[in-house]
Amino acid sequence: MGNLISKWNNISLVKRIIMGLALGIILALVIPEGSSVIAPIALLGSLFVGALKAVAPILVFFLVMAAICQHKEGQKTNMKSIVMLYLLGTLLAGIVAVVGSFLFPIELTLVAGAEGVTPPSGVGEVLKTLLMNVVDNPVNALASANYIGILTWALILGLALKNSSETTKQVVTNISDAVSQAVRWIINLAPFGIMGLVFDTIATSGIESLFSYGKLIVLLVGCMGFVALVVNPIITFIAIRKNPYPLVFKCLKESGLTAFFTRSSAANIPVNMGLCKELGLNKDTYSVSIPLGATINMGGAAITISVLALAAANTVGVKVDIGTAIILSVLSAVSACGASGVAGGSLLLVPLACSLFGIPNEIAMQVVGVGFVVGVIQDSCETALNSSTDVLYTAVAEYGKRRKEKSQKIAS
Repeated sequence: MGNLISKWNNISLVKRIIMGLALGIILALVIPEGSSVIAPIALLGSLFVGALKAVAPILVFFLVMAAICQHKEGQKTNMKSIVMLYLLGTLLAGIVAVVGSFLFPIELTLVAGAEGVTPPSGVGEVLKTLLMNVVDNPVNALASANYIGILTWALILGLALKNSSETTKQVVTNISDAVSQAVRWIINLAPFGIMGLVFDTIATSGIESLFSYGKLIVLLVGCMGFVALVVNPIITFIAIRKNPYPLVFKCLKESGLTAFFTRSSAANIPVNMGLCKELGLNKDTYSVSIPLGATINMGGAAITISVLALAAANTVGVKVDIGTAIILSVLSAVSACGASGVAGGSLLLVPLACSLFGIPNEIAMQVVGVGFVVGVIQDSCETALNSSTDVLYTAVAEYGKRRKEKSQKIAS
């Protein structure tokens, strides 16, 4: 038994996930409807997602707190450059989605609206929710997975612990390492969780439910692919002044693939931290930038918001001028950065964008319903783009800084 487990663990995680994916599809197609084995297989997916959701908030809390309290005075980080890249990338993603929607306009076949959810009524409400989440009770923030609040309290406690004894700091670091290891163990079970999730999706909704929204899926994935393979490489080249694709593809392979299947940027943090270490980046920088990116670096969310809002406008016959479209790009970027502070994430911010065009909330919520239908693919691609870009921008900022320092030494 031990040899079997050892051989299984020696197979790369990506290959194991692909095996689980294929097995889930096969089982969904061959097991008859109403079979008694459907519920147990689907339960594997629910358990996997539940475990990720449970441990991710604790992980972010201790990782950031440990990084801040261990930071030594005088050690320089690239956080300013990284945050600027996060914001720039999110804005450019929104612009790409607007341009893509103008080039390939889509009309939707609306479905029933999302039940039991209330979207924000305006940008003011989004910002208010964001600020209130900053001052949320730390225990409640952890319990409700409010990552804005978790980051805030982790920063405060980390700064407060900077003058504590080395023993206390080491305890915090040890807890952080232990939680990271627990997440790695959970992610190692991803093949079984993915098998259950894919099986449950196909068994309950059927593959044909996705085919009916094929054009929308292609546009969403196409915009995300354009950002990943064109926009991000251009940003990378400007910073490092050499072929950007080896670094881009490494981030997509090592981070994007696992994020695609786990569908959680926060749960993918240990993977990203390991990749940053492999790339030789400064730990003082990436130990903060990666958890921060999982919260505010939301290019994929900006694409989802813009594409669905413009698809809603096309569906109801609203003509959108270029000025309004530019405003939409900015709005989607701002809203995407605050997505983690709004229950339901990026999809529930679609009605806010629709309000720019005077689209009634009843119609907008039907568009949200469409978003939930295509969410199996949309959310996976969105998370893959967001998470892989966290590492990419962290690396770009540091490599760019090293290049400038090297140029200055040569010039002097």
